Amino acid sequence: MTTHAENPLLKSFTAQYGAAPFDQIKPEHFLPAFEELIAKTKEEILAIADNSASASFDNTVVALAFSGQKLDAVSNIFFNLNSAETNEQLEALALQISPQLTEFGAFITQNEKLFQRIKDVYQQNENGALPLNAEDQMLLTQTYKNFVRSGAALNDSDKQRLLDINKELATKTLQFGQNVLGATNAFVKVITDAEKLEGLPEDIREMYAAEAKKIGKEGWAITLQYPSFLPAMTYLRDRTLRKEIWLANGEKNCSGNEFDNQELIRDIVRLRADKAKLLGYTNYAAYVLEERMAQTVDRVEDFLQTLLEKAKPFAHREVEQLRQLAAEDGIQEMEAYDHAYYAEKLRMRTLDLSDEELKPFFALEKVEKAAFHLAEKLFKLQFRKADHIPVYHPEVTVYEVLEVLPGKEPAVKALLYTDYFPRDGKRPGAWMTSYRNQYKQQGLEQRPHISVVCNFSRPVGDKPSLVTFQEVTTLFHEFGHALHGILADTVYPELSGTNVRWDFVELPSQFLENYCYQPEFLQTFAKHYETGEILPKEKIEKLAAEKSFLEGYQTLRQVGFGLLDLAYHTTDHIDQVKVFEEEALAPTQLYPASPTTSISSSFSHIFQGGYAAGYYSYKWAEVLDADAFWYFKEHGIFNEEIAAKYKHLLASGGTVDPMELYRTFRGGEPSIENLLKRAFGNS
Repeated sequence: MTTHAENPLLKSFTAQYGAAPFDQIKPEHFLPAFEELIAKTKEEILAIADNSASASFDNTVVALAFSGQKLDAVSNIFFNLNSAETNEQLEALALQISPQLTEFGAFITQNEKLFQRIKDVYQQNENGALPLNAEDQMLLTQTYKNFVRSGAALNDSDKQRLLDINKELATKTLQFGQNVLGATNAFVKVITDAEKLEGLPEDIREMYAAEAKKIGKEGWAITLQYPSFLPAMTYLRDRTLRKEIWLANGEKNCSGNEFDNQELIRDIVRLRADKAKLLGYTNYAAYVLEERMAQTVDRVEDFLQTLLEKAKPFAHREVEQLRQLAAEDGIQEMEAYDHAYYAEKLRMRTLDLSDEELKPFFALEKVEKAAFHLAEKLFKLQFRKADHIPVYHPEVTVYEVLEVLPGKEPAVKALLYTDYFPRDGKRPGAWMTSYRNQYKQQGLEQRPHISVVCNFSRPVGDKPSLVTFQEVTTLFHEFGHALHGILADTVYPELSGTNVRWDFVELPSQFLENYCYQPEFLQTFAKHYETGEILPKEKIEKLAAEKSFLEGYQTLRQVGFGLLDLAYHTTDHIDQVKVFEEEALAPTQLYPASPTTSISSSFSHIFQGGYAAGYYSYKWAEVLDADAFWYFKEHGIFNEEIAAKYKHLLASGGTVDPMELYRTFRGGEPSIENLLKRAFGNS
């Protein structure tokens, strides 16, 4: 057994910049570390609550804001590893640790003495007795509201009920994600007949061959990992094989096997509804949206309906084009598993632009450098490899991020960890996260440690990792989130970086994607990995046109997800997940529903991640990003004055109401018209 003295999580982190000691951490270190750090942080909380001095902003609200820093650091390490490099031990530990943290959270928010002190300070401020600046005001307001929304004003019986609900939710949402990962890893389709692979580009065949070799099989292996699944849907001519793989993906968590998530969905929906009602809200969506830019369910519904009405005619016309292509192949009724295949055919016919044709121009290393170069141009940042910083996997790279301002010494702004390739222990998708937030305390500033995690195709042999254009935009998306964290410049950690309203947090990520379509930027890095040829101008023009390719379908699809999410979180009971899902998606349904598949059963964004009652925010943020980038386009996409204002927006984190922050940047509120113009032209 590891002793306290040997546990690296309980020692000071001695690597440069206080980086996490990944080279020393073992799974068995986590549970004793959490137990000790929870106990120590409880002592800190009790000292604040039991302070004999009258409650003040500093001795109560600020003291609370800076409590538990070591516990936060270990929590970040654990849960980030559980997403990016998990194993059976970590998954089992997560099911133990999550309820403990939930209980600890309740210990804080349901401490009556502590809440009374916070309430006293809040009332002092309401009476005009406190000389607080804007950031102090925001911290106080958010702290008070967080306590109320966490049940601090409930009676003892209801507090206990809320604690039980939160513990159960913590376990069930974790289990949901573990089931998605388990089901994704469990499927592999081994193919020995080369004819079945007709239509696949050569590099995809090579990737499938490498996957087969990795698992000790002859032939080719297709998995449900996104870099493997998507090309199969896009290029395989064999419709039967496409259907088999599509069904495997759609059924993976709803087929009655060990990974089935339907009962968990019913439980999570019920528990969230119970929680909302206990706290005095009509439903869980009302509870969530109170702390969003959108504010109300009606406003979100109106927003989604506006997009639905605008997009639906375009979507039907687009799908009709695909059906005509499918009819040429003798397909009388097109199914969902045909969509990506015929979308690619239509793209080739109308734009003459294929992912495989473009991929040689997008070597991952060059794409990453381009993102770094853009950050330098806009925000005066530079990225320098830091090989001496410990990592949790050999494929992870760490960068020191430097701010280089004229006439000043370079200053270290952050550490950036990048982790780009799929592994069995990594959940699907792409995300940005942080190991340490930025904050300022007693004259010292702690800079953030940020991580970008993706699942791109690995290098094969001597060929570098070549990414699709969609993956190019994915990297820029996550890097936009990373910049939000890197540029953070606030006093308090809980208002720093991406700690903003959930429907505002996607603005920086989606904003940065716009640069991928700008010829003057794209030509600086889109170069053939073998010949050095710059991506031809006509291809770049087609890429710009492609941004609105099948935009009606894409918009309807996202609106559908938003409506499904809202439906789950405005009810309190689900009988049959599949039936409920079909009814919610009916207004956006473009293909026949499958009786055996379910989107909900692997909808990790809302049943494991933080997007419950918030999936609409992707489209909401598109309104913001389209409007913000239009501002740049009007004055130059590298305009230094506007970039400086945008940098201030990013650096401000959650210290200012997001609409006020946006108005300061833009000079007015965002207009949906710029999004509609970008998506559908002036029609």
